[in-house]
Amino acid sequence: MTDGAARILYIEDNPQNMRLVRKILVHHGYTVLEAIDGGSGLQTAYIERPDLILVDINLPDIDGLEVTTQLKQHPELRQTPVIALTANAMIGDRERTLAAGCDDYLPKPVSKQDLLDTVAKYLQRGDSE
Repeated sequence: MTDGAARILYIEDNPQNMRLVRKILVHHGYTVLEAIDGGSGLQTAYIERPDLILVDINLPDIDGLEVTTQLKQHPELRQTPVIALTANAMIGDRERTLAAGCDDYLPKPVSKQDLLDTVAKYLQRGDSE
């Protein structure tokens, strides 16, 4: 195993959003794994076992809520933090994402500082154990 950067899987179908988040996270020392739809995101998560998963809710095949449900049902991934990163910012959307099993919710456009603070908050949980 690596002894360095935390590995973050970002499941996102929008190339501009992917590029922006990747740039922010890599600049701050994280390793970013990428998937462009729910199916490949699940496969990547099962194989790579990332430290944290960022998931868009509006994906072209399996939506992010279903992806999260499947991740949280997997014995080796159920403790992995899943953060919704989504344009769904209407009343009730946050509650729906949390009810589906997401550990947190960040509305798009996400600020650089909110992204970094939220990622750090969830990754530090495992560091103290």
